[in-house]
Amino acid sequence: QVQLVESGGGLVQAGASLRLSCVVSDGGLPILERAWFRQAPGAQREFIASIHSSGHTTYSDSVKGRFIISRDYAQKTVSLQMNSLTPEDSGVYYCKAVAVIDIGKNRDFWGQGTQVTVSS
Repeated sequence: QVQLVESGGGLVQAGASLRLSCVVSDGGLPILERAWFRQAPGAQREFIASIHSSGHTTYSDSVKGRFIISRDYAQKTVSLQMNSLTPEDSGVYYCKAVAVIDIGKNRDFWGQGTQVTVSS
C-alpha cells in the first residue's frame, strides 16, 4: 500500500514562507499524480496543487504565483514551497497520491496532514 507522511507545517507570520514535504512510499505501485490539498476549520478540503508523473503541474487560482509544487524521485518526496503566506492560507495541509492499483483502476491515498497557521 501507498503511505504518505507530511512534514514542515508550523506557525508563521503573514508574508513569510514555508516549505512542506511529503514522503511517498509507493509500495511498488505506479504513482500517477501527487497533490496537495488543504482544509480550513469548518470548510471542505480544497485542491491546492498537483504534479503529474509527466511533470505537468496545476495550481488553484488562490495560490498560483505564490506556491510551487515539486518532486524529488530520489528522495521520493513531493514538496510545496509556499511564499507570501496570508492568514487565508491557514489550515491542515494534506498530501495525496493517485496510484494505479490494477489495470484501469486508480486509488487515492492520503497522508495524515500537517497544520499551517499564518498569523496577521
